[in-house]
Amino acid sequence: MTSGQECQDVQGSGDDVSSLKAKVESYGTREDDSAQECKSGDDSSENNSESSSESESDTEETDIRKSDEALEKNELLPPVESEAHSQFRCEHVKTEHNQKEQVTPRKLSRGQFWLKLEAEGTYQCTVTGLIFDVTKAAVIKYSVLSWSKYADYVKKPWIVGGPIFDVSCDTASVLTSIQFPHSLSLNDHESDMTFKVLHIKSTGPAIEPSVDHSMTHVKWHVSSLSPVGPVIQTQEPVHYNGAVILYKVVNNHPSLSFRVYVATNNDSFIKDISNAVKHSDKKFIKIDKPPVCKKQLQDGKRYRLISESEAEITPEEIEFVDGSLLKLKSYFEVYLEQPMEFTLSLIELESEEIVWKAKLRECDWILHDQNKNERKRNAISNRRRKSSNSLSDEEFYNKRLKGRDISADLYPVCFLDGTKAKTTLTDQQLMTLAKKMGKDWKEIGIECLKLEMKDIQQIQAKEEEVNVHKFLMLEKWRKGEKSNGTAQNLYDSLKDHVSYEIIQILEGFL
Repeated sequence: MTSGQECQDVQGSGDDVSSLKAKVESYGTREDDSAQECKSGDDSSENNSESSSESESDTEETDIRKSDEALEKNELLPPVESEAHSQFRCEHVKTEHNQKEQVTPRKLSRGQFWLKLEAEGTYQCTVTGLIFDVTKAAVIKYSVLSWSKYADYVKKPWIVGGPIFDVSCDTASVLTSIQFPHSLSLNDHESDMTFKVLHIKSTGPAIEPSVDHSMTHVKWHVSSLSPVGPVIQTQEPVHYNGAVILYKVVNNHPSLSFRVYVATNNDSFIKDISNAVKHSDKKFIKIDKPPVCKKQLQDGKRYRLISESEAEITPEEIEFVDGSLLKLKSYFEVYLEQPMEFTLSLIELESEEIVWKAKLRECDWILHDQNKNERKRNAISNRRRKSSNSLSDEEFYNKRLKGRDISADLYPVCFLDGTKAKTTLTDQQLMTLAKKMGKDWKEIGIECLKLEMKDIQQIQAKEEEVNVHKFLMLEKWRKGEKSNGTAQNLYDSLKDHVSYEIIQILEGFL
């Protein structure tokens, strides 16, 4: 509300002079406080200033549009530095934060995600980056698709701008708009770009207009629900946010062999790479290194992968293109005769700048072999216990339980008859899971872990922060399950009800 608007409200209220004076003074105090808060915010974080600034033209637009429309518009506009509008920027950040709630989906079979949205609002998926605008409660299902399936529909001058998704909603009219993440690095190249979406309808493909775009998303008003993804048209060279993804060949040879993929930071592209590796004749493990390139990739420029240690790299260099539409993805092959630590760097040939760099150590891939050897050692250990231990099953188990909490054991125990005492989850593992649970943890406790509402209420009665509450819920489940409080049992109970991230953590425990 502007000062003129508030003064009009005060004059129309019929208050006496002293009341009017008090209101004006109160307004002045609030305005001073707001300005001070904005100044403090600008000083404390350059990022806050960048993410919340608005252009002068947007401010003028705000005066002639309804407030909700203006806020929706402003949320998608790129930041512009302007100290004159610092107060408006601070208010905008607060509104944007309140309007866009982060939600973590549950993962269903075949790579499908499931979200239950409880009320009207704007929600952003923490896994895919999709942003949904709904007018009331809704259940949305969606999945990442491959652009290569629709390559024939993307004709020049149009090119892929980001991942393509298949989205469905239990009540289609409730889902009014979707914001699709794009993989473009806009900066100064935005003015010449046209943003639209490719919509694969039952009647055939169609290029449909977008509502707006930001530095990260393209917004589209939902016309119908079927595969949709952002496309762009431009005469200028395209700059992408890039990613480098590594896989190591798993075999019995002492030598090292890797695949290094250079991709756009695009879920469809990355999913295609994962599928290609999965269906290869060779066996691979993914090497976990920071994938994001520190310098944008440019279409048509040449890049070289180099190693500080002696290694065979094929090909020596590549010309980068967005391979989203290609079924076969190109990659570098890296081969080292002897296992050793080494550093890989991706270099842009024209500028000789380092685009991406990572040091690979033996521990990055030895874990796979360690797990295999650990299983062998456990089998040997179990056979030794079986032959040397004369205690009864019950005595042996009770002695273990009395001497040390079995939940702290990381390896299975074997009884005299050869059966294994199941490894229960540790406190540390439960806390790791608790920190990843969302707002629906109470529903999960009741629906999946067989807790009662009184159990949840007793947990919440303790003055602890919410992650501790979630931990206590999981701990109560573990106590109730006794020796069955295992990662496998918890995985079986939660696999259809929790986020993909939690499923991955549980699979890691297994």
